[in-house]
Amino acid sequence: MQEEEVILVNPNDEQIGLMPKLEAHEKAVLHRAFSVFILNKNNEIMLQQRAHHKYHSPLLWTNTCCSHQRNGETNIEAGTRRLREEMGFESPLKELFHFIYKAPFDNGLTEHELDHVMIGYYNDNPKINPDEVERWKWMPIEAVKNDMEINPDIYTVWFKIIFDEFYHYLEDHKL
Repeated sequence: MQEEEVILVNPNDEQIGLMPKLEAHEKAVLHRAFSVFILNKNNEIMLQQRAHHKYHSPLLWTNTCCSHQRNGETNIEAGTRRLREEMGFESPLKELFHFIYKAPFDNGLTEHELDHVMIGYYNDNPKINPDEVERWKWMPIEAVKNDMEINPDIYTVWFKIIFDEFYHYLEDHKL
């Protein structure tokens, strides 16, 4: 099986090449990514706990899903695909904003991503993929913010960064 490639970009989100995913994380090269936040009618976020056998950040809580676009795939297509693969459902997604962040992991890999943040709405239970997700839960937005301050070690490095951007976006915009 061929290793998945990520799309290398410049700070303007212009594609400049492709690279195997692991190599991009070893070299901390800027690449395109996305993060999906699914909310329900109570304005709670669906969080997932990463599967116990993941090669980085196992059993840590994170946003509904996130990954990397494939070459030729739009942000919405990528988010829809990954939401279906990880959580077992589809929801119309809307792009909110994008930003660049860099986050090193304990295992020597680094996320250096131009992240496209998307939102969708769903009110049912997901059908989680056990290869990707250990557990899931709904949490009110303010409860996530407060819990991250009390228990920062139970959340993925990137989720703490992305959630902060998402939270400030919600403060400035009515969805």
